[in-house]
Amino acid sequence: DFYRSGMDSAAIEARGFKPIEAELDRLAALNNKQEVVNEIATLRTRGIASPLFSMFIGQDRKNVSLYIPQLGQGGTTLPDRDYYIKNDTRSISIRTAYRNHLEKMFSLIGENPATAAYSADAILRIESALAKAQMSRVEMRDPYKTYNKFSLKDFSAQTPGLDWTNLLQQMKVQGVDSVLVSNPSFLKTADILLTALPLQDWKTYLRWNVLKNAAPYLSTPFVAESFRLTQALTGQKEQTPRWQRISGLIDNSLGDLLGQLYVQKYFKGEAKTRMQEMVNNLQQTFAERIKRLEWMSETTKQRALQKLNAFTKKIAYPDKWKDYQGVTVSGDDFLSNLRSTGTWSYNYMINRLGKPVDRTEWGMTPPTINAYYNPVNNEIAFPAGILQFPFFDFGADDAIIYGGIGSVIGHEMTHGFDDQGAQYGAGGNLENWWTKEDEAKFKEKAAMVVNQYNAYTVLDTLHVNGRLTLGENLADIGGLSIAYEAFTKTKQYKEGKKIDGFTPAQRFFLSWAQIWRNNSVPETQAQLILTDPHSPGMYRANGAVVNMDEWYTAFNVQPTDKLYIAPNKRIKIW
Repeated sequence: DFYRSGMDSAAIEARGFKPIEAELDRLAALNNKQEVVNEIATLRTRGIASPLFSMFIGQDRKNVSLYIPQLGQGGTTLPDRDYYIKNDTRSISIRTAYRNHLEKMFSLIGENPATAAYSADAILRIESALAKAQMSRVEMRDPYKTYNKFSLKDFSAQTPGLDWTNLLQQMKVQGVDSVLVSNPSFLKTADILLTALPLQDWKTYLRWNVLKNAAPYLSTPFVAESFRLTQALTGQKEQTPRWQRISGLIDNSLGDLLGQLYVQKYFKGEAKTRMQEMVNNLQQTFAERIKRLEWMSETTKQRALQKLNAFTKKIAYPDKWKDYQGVTVSGDDFLSNLRSTGTWSYNYMINRLGKPVDRTEWGMTPPTINAYYNPVNNEIAFPAGILQFPFFDFGADDAIIYGGIGSVIGHEMTHGFDDQGAQYGAGGNLENWWTKEDEAKFKEKAAMVVNQYNAYTVLDTLHVNGRLTLGENLADIGGLSIAYEAFTKTKQYKEGKKIDGFTPAQRFFLSWAQIWRNNSVPETQAQLILTDPHSPGMYRANGAVVNMDEWYTAFNVQPTDKLYIAPNKRIKIW
């Protein structure tokens, strides 16, 4: 029914923007700032929008057995703060496109040109002020800088206009006396803006939050205009087909239901068994590598091994599925279906409070083509979706498998020991388990990785941001090295027979390179440089191998070759 409602273009076209008209009218009629604050709560609890700031219920990083409300920066539409505050040609062009987009959107809901222009200016005024108060993505990577615990009473006193004691109650967050705040100065700025800017601006801002979230699911003029902003940001030439968009929404909204179907139909049980073997092989290899490290003391090695051995390993799909009780889905009302699943997701999150932490829960759905490491649970997870070509081909030789999914396994394991993960202990708490000397050596090596990737030019004057991508680059370099060593224990490697003219070692590295092949337009590259903590695919492939002696041997790479780095400059950490 969910899919059918999303594919029923005739019904969606006939409704126009009627599905949100009553909400827009209600927000236009707000009488004072307190009513604005009340709506900030209501829009969240109804699964409609999340204006002004972010809020989620997650584990306390210094006491991971407890859930706590966590408040953070947010409230903007463009993908990064830099688009609002930088004055380079690209940023100005995006801002201009965004302002035009705002005017067009407001005109589509019936505002005359002068009113639509005022509305567009109001949104840019508010969002630009919020963007200036946001931390950069690099700053947000520091788990200590973003750990600021307040009593609810104290933080409410610092932001009286928002009054968190009352606001959290309205957001259904009850029975708590403290909050974690990632960027306190941002919320103080939001509080000041709430008082300083006129009521009309805030009513417009809330209406925009409803409109922008609904637009991709309304009639064609709204969908087309929504896509126009995507085009300006990413350079995407054609709208993704409707069936693909709806399928993605089902995964986001009802992922465990879709996951059950996906696993039943497409996932082979023997792939899970093979993955478990590989994860164990790589974990054992990583342990051997830690024991051999020359730069680390025995004290820190023992703690690192303790953390590695404590990994929880999740493969393919969860042991128990979400049941989505309370979600109502009809075959002919697409937006109300999205609202119903949005409300369910919000309530599911809120209902964690006061309960024991559920360590069996997954952070991704089974069809997802990705993997993750979660520091607060010290866990690695590999959804069923990634256990297929090109990452994992059950019929392929070991070189291809270890260079593909093996490197992904090593990558996620190394995240437990990257610049962020290394700050969490075996039990998941934020704590320092390093000796001072070892920590200094690790930071020195990490700085070399930052410099290596900073030197890569992606587009005209745009370079990879070595600090933003540090965690992923450390995980790539470490993960590939671990996967390669694990591969050297296989029968294929030891026999050394060529396949299609390539040695086992060459096939391993070719498999690694193949998983990062992509083709992206300049606009997408420019956006990802700002927003993505991963380096572009080409630099992921090349940036890791140039630090591995085994790659030089496999392909007989010489000092005259373009990618050559002298042996004493090759970075070896894990």
